[in-house]
Amino acid sequence: MSSVLIVYTGGTIGMVKSPSTNTLVPMDFSNIRKKVPELNMFDFVVDTITFDPPLDSSEMCPEVWVRLCNIIKDNYDNYDGFVILHGTDTMAYTASALSFMLQNLTKAVVLTGSQLPMGTIRTDGKENLIAALEIAAAQENGMSIVPEVSVFFQSKLYRGNRCTKINADNFKAFTSQSYPHLAEVGIDIKYSYPHIRYSPVEGPLAVSTEMEQNVALLKIFPGMTRAYVHHVLNIPGVRGIVMETFGSGNAPTTRWFLDELHQALLRGVVILNVTQCLAGSVEMWRYDTGRHLMEMGVVSGRDITTEAALTKLMYILGNYTNPAEIRIMLNKSLRGEISLR
Repeated sequence: MSSVLIVYTGGTIGMVKSPSTNTLVPMDFSNIRKKVPELNMFDFVVDTITFDPPLDSSEMCPEVWVRLCNIIKDNYDNYDGFVILHGTDTMAYTASALSFMLQNLTKAVVLTGSQLPMGTIRTDGKENLIAALEIAAAQENGMSIVPEVSVFFQSKLYRGNRCTKINADNFKAFTSQSYPHLAEVGIDIKYSYPHIRYSPVEGPLAVSTEMEQNVALLKIFPGMTRAYVHHVLNIPGVRGIVMETFGSGNAPTTRWFLDELHQALLRGVVILNVTQCLAGSVEMWRYDTGRHLMEMGVVSGRDITTEAALTKLMYILGNYTNPAEIRIMLNKSLRGEISLR
């Protein structure tokens, strides 16, 4: 019989109303079948691990990602898939980080959550949980159908490092504009096999726990001052910058701005250029405003999301020190996070 492990980290999905105080409190997931009796109809085993205390998604950080990876590693041989229940606000960051940190993954790791607590009448949590469990347990020929880190939300399964949260009020909270969804849940679960990543396994599951936290985000906007740019690029100890630029990777060509970037690059700071647009790709060769960045040594993030760019930079800088090797790794699609063409 197949088995799936639920890891409840915290978040809206695990909240229920207390009968004594009438306030929302974390659910006891050891009794989850009382809240979701549909789980008794599954033909696979469901076990649970609960963070104590549960964490709001705004509290997520590399230390928690390491904790999650180690839980998966410690239980890897005992379960066929994993479901991580997580707050929605930083779910795309955690999914992206886990995709890089879990090496040689051959089983499904599905993150999901909800916009309304499990204890409310119109909750989307029950549907999201049931579908995520089915996907995590799904196998063909003894192998996981979706052997990668993914996010399930409101009938769609997305690659974890390709999605982003776009809505705080709607049940359709996530999207993946630059890569097709991996599955769609309706009457049946329809898997998009050509878009699922089946990577060659080079050994047993391994966890990379080194994540460089000395990274920063520089968002380009009209009217920004030199003091602002200088401050971000000169944060003490900073090793990498994700720079959100306009359109296909364009930024101002004012002398002071280029000088600030040039000085940072000379100090060895890695600058990864991503677009502020929800869809599209960085193509610095397209316009002069981008070509200046390319000639200077800024690395193209292609169609990577900001969440994946930051966590990929953390992962690479935490595991590689040679500048040439860092650039090579940034230009590679390590876990399907960028399109190479």
